[in-house]
Amino acid sequence: MQKEIGIVGLGKMGAGIALQLQKKGWRVIGKNRSPEKTRELAKEGIIATFDTKEFVQAFTHSPRVVWLMVPAGQAVDDALFGQGGLVNHLERGDILIDAGNSHYTKTQKRYEQVEQHGIRFIDCGVSGGPSGARHGACCMIGGSVETFSYLEPLFQTVCVDKGYAHFSGNGAGHFVKMVHNGIEYGMMQALGEGFGVMKESPFKLNLTDVAQVYNHGSVITSRLMGWLHEAYRDWGEDLAPISGTIGHSGEGEWTIQAAGEMNIEVPVIKQAFDYRLQSNGKPNYIGKVVSALRGKFGGHPVKKE
Repeated sequence: MQKEIGIVGLGKMGAGIALQLQKKGWRVIGKNRSPEKTRELAKEGIIATFDTKEFVQAFTHSPRVVWLMVPAGQAVDDALFGQGGLVNHLERGDILIDAGNSHYTKTQKRYEQVEQHGIRFIDCGVSGGPSGARHGACCMIGGSVETFSYLEPLFQTVCVDKGYAHFSGNGAGHFVKMVHNGIEYGMMQALGEGFGVMKESPFKLNLTDVAQVYNHGSVITSRLMGWLHEAYRDWGEDLAPISGTIGHSGEGEWTIQAAGEMNIEVPVIKQAFDYRLQSNGKPNYIGKVVSALRGKFGGHPVKKE
């Protein structure tokens, strides 16, 4: 594989991937819906393009490899099949990577549509947030083993050591990432509840110190605990500027739906998701903790409006 890639979608995650690869010696071609971000990244060495034809023509090697990092849903279909869609400009044998959080069933349908054009398609769930995208991500990859093998040098570059794996089957990567995010809901909810209890305890605990000691050698040492410690340092233990209403992006709900279709009970994930919905009318400290975590690892907007 040549060290050349095109990235469509230069938001927090796409920009991080683009800059990481560019700094590691890859030739990176960028395109974004809003041209301002493209121009901004051009200052960092990304090759700026402003329409699909220009984007495709900027490649110097074949097969072209395009990393798609746009929000799940209609934005993916627009980028692939809409006016100026990639499938109408790429050539047979080129490779498309959907690296967003697409629902795995929609990914399976897109495989069929894309491959009708002779273009290879790979699904890739990316974890680690903007920081991971910029400095070393975790990738869960589906699709054919042959296409994955060709792309493996890319994933070796983008990911931390042992931070990627291939799962055979169209949509398998997005399925694994979906369940990952469902698990994440439960873990974050447990942290919120535990620190909520300590906040109201009679001991006047220093929660910053609790988060720090929990994150050094304890059974629950984790990146989430580290981000919570950081949140307390940055925003104070009351988390005063943080909203107690918890946002969600869909993957937790999808995990619950998939489990239901398989007749598997997932009460922890379901209760965590339901809590997020209920927090819209009942914001509280547990919601603040979960929101603070979302802000730290994902760059989601979590401050009070």
